[in-house]
Amino acid sequence: MRITQKTWDNYVKLLRKFSDRATNEMKAYLATQNALYNEGNMTLYQYRENLIRYAYALATKYGEGAGAAACEMYDAVSALENANVPPALPARTATYGEVAKAVLGTLKTGNDEIVSASVGRQVKLVGVDTMMQNALRDGAEWAWIPRGDTCAFCLTLASRGWQKASENAIKDGHAEHIHANCDCTYAVRFSDNVDVEGYDPEQYRKMYYDAPLEDGQAPSAKNRVNAMRRQFYKENGTTEIEV
Repeated sequence: MRITQKTWDNYVKLLRKFSDRATNEMKAYLATQNALYNEGNMTLYQYRENLIRYAYALATKYGEGAGAAACEMYDAVSALENANVPPALPARTATYGEVAKAVLGTLKTGNDEIVSASVGRQVKLVGVDTMMQNALRDGAEWAWIPRGDTCAFCLTLASRGWQKASENAIKDGHAEHIHANCDCTYAVRFSDNVDVEGYDPEQYRKMYYDAPLEDGQAPSAKNRVNAMRRQFYKENGTTEIEV
């Protein structure tokens, strides 16, 4: 049995829609608040508080949508396999403190794109967390499926193939290594009878091992990932690659 590429693409596009809406709405709000602050119509404290409150509202609203979409995908896979597991439960959305940390941290860059993307990342995180937490609950397997403009690190994760769900991929209650700019995310399954069409961990593993190390470099995971980045840049002029 396979999850078709069309089905998977529709799923990641839905997740992307939620994160993009949060990102774009935050960007528009930032523009209005920047103008008011620069004109002297509010204090720095008011400016920051306004941004945090608005970002929190967006992260909650669109995070709930991402969680619901992940639940639907999880339940569809369990039904396909007759897995006999409870309905999926959505992961919690970002707390006010988590949003404040993301907003204040990215404000230091002075780049509105980065600030806005941090809110979209909070939304994406809910979808990934939902898949992971339910997989852990039910003893499922997962695989990191790359999509879109992805990076060497994501392809390294994808090269590991299907693995039993493990707490090792979770830090402080959340999935690790979630990027705002790609559509990579976890797929789950309950037996080795199911796969995602187009997912080829052997291809990603070959890219990982074939990327040329620099003279004298040890074949460590860090050095191999950096070698992939150099290879991508040499071939495409960017450290990302379309999958």
